Formats: sequence, C-alpha cells, structure tokens
Amino acid sequence: MQVKPLQDRVLVKRLEEETTTAGGIIIPDNNKEKPSQGEIVAVGQGYRLDNGSFAELTVKKGDKVLFGKYSGTDVKVEGQDYLIMKEDEIFGILQ
Repeated sequence: MQVKPLQDRVLVKRLEEETTTAGGIIIPDNNKEKPSQGEIVAVGQGYRLDNGSFAELTVKKGDKVLFGKYSGTDVKVEGQDYLIMKEDEIFGILQ
C-alpha cells in the first residue's frame, strides 16, 4: 500500500538521531527526543489557487528537511512510521 498526500501535504520519514553526544556519552533509547529531520517520501499536487489550478510545492521527493518537534501527524503504513504534514510546517531543506 502506498500513500499519496493530497494538495499541499507531504509524507516524511524521520531520520534517526545520533545515539552518542560529541563527548562520547551514549544516550539511552528512553531519553531520546523525536528527530526533527526527515526525508520527503511523497508530495501532494500543490496549493490550489483561486482560479482552480495548482501551484507546485517547493519540496520534492528525496529532499532532507527540518521541521518542528510537534509538527505533522504520525501515521503507520505497513509497519513503517511516517509523518504527514503541510508544506508550511517545514522550516528548511538540508543541503
């Protein structure tokens, strides 16, 4: 099963955070925060304009992005965890 986001929404897979600090301290699983970086898996068709046409999204499939800690809605598809969020919840694209 695949998920195709609608309109200005994107499907994001969270990227794993580092499990050790710069000083070499290992962070246990129960104290880790949810990652605020992810990779775009799928994008919707874009914003609907007043004339009925669509404006393309800025992000595209494969982009690595930054988003807020509490952004989006968690969904599980075939055992894999994803986020669905609007494009305006994305802070930036990692390059």
